[in-house]
Amino acid sequence: QLQLVESGGDLVQRGGSLRLSCAASGLPFSSLVMSWYRQTPGQERELVANITTDAGSTYYTESVKGRFTISRDNAANLLYLHMTNLLPLDTAAYYCKADSEDAGHYWGHGTQVTVSP
Repeated sequence: QLQLVESGGDLVQRGGSLRLSCAASGLPFSSLVMSWYRQTPGQERELVANITTDAGSTYYTESVKGRFTISRDNAANLLYLHMTNLLPLDTAAYYCKADSEDAGHYWGHGTQVTVSP
């Protein structure tokens, strides 16, 4: 079983920065495609960014391009989301997700990011 634990969420002012982390354990991290999603109350969970197993390719949703950077440290079993120039519309619970070819997909429990105007 894979366990994912997010951290780094906080209350920040508009224009501020945060780095979210997701610690993985239980499956070989380097075999997992990793993603960050976010969700606000009453809305569907939205894909923010993802990264391939070797970090060779990344994807970003349009609203975060140029502001957010996804990265991973396979040796330390860690996924990151570096967020800059934060806007109130970035306020959400942020979740990491792991996709395994053999074992399906897993979610963390989320970390809250709140951006004040």
